Amino acid sequence: MIVVEGLSQAFGTHEVLKGLDLTVASGSVFALLGTNGAGKTTTVSILTTLIKPDAGSARIAGLDVVKQAARVRQVITVTGQNVAIDPVLTGLENLALMARLRHVARPRRVAAELVEQFGLAEAAAKPAATYSGGMKRRLDIAMSLIGQPRVVFLDEPTTGLDPAGRRSVWAFIDELKTAGRTIVLTTQYMDEAARLADQIGLLHNGVISVSGDQRAILAAAGGAADLESAFLTLTGQGEAA
Repeated sequence: MIVVEGLSQAFGTHEVLKGLDLTVASGSVFALLGTNGAGKTTTVSILTTLIKPDAGSARIAGLDVVKQAARVRQVITVTGQNVAIDPVLTGLENLALMARLRHVARPRRVAAELVEQFGLAEAAAKPAATYSGGMKRRLDIAMSLIGQPRVVFLDEPTTGLDPAGRRSVWAFIDELKTAGRTIVLTTQYMDEAARLADQIGLLHNGVISVSGDQRAILAAAGGAADLESAFLTLTGQGEAA
């Protein structure tokens, strides 16, 4: 579903990506793992057509993210680190508005179905400003799924959530995978990657330094006991840890 070759990006003299390669299978969950500043958000921004790379190529569903950006946007959705909801509108109104913007038939009906699916029915008529952090994140994800996108990008979707909120988001990601969506998830949480991902890519020094399932990551770190230990070893933080 996603093929990236030689992706490079610099901001001024700072090289963030240095020839990044990755592939993501259709219907799978790919976790892009890395420290703060490793380039996870930059990678997602390129793949979602928000910025153009300095070099390299990326294709989603066979479409070039630079040359066919408008068509790429029709098959993807993205949820960023900060929720993109209108706090004045109710949950139902936020969803209905997004459905209208995406030219979905029967927007209010779609909105009503989503508040039920995402456990927001009791708060559907309340302003989004009154929602908890977990509820706002669920609403944000629900809005991003309007229009049945084939590829879902989730940029650190559980940052700032309490344990219950994180588990709720995890459950929705499981449902998306069951429905056949392809998911790219960026995260700093080792347990999150281990819990959700079919494949993990470790972004370090501008490239994917290690890629594979959890066992492959552990093996690359010399048979580390757990994913957190492997992450620290592979990013050169083992001694400090």
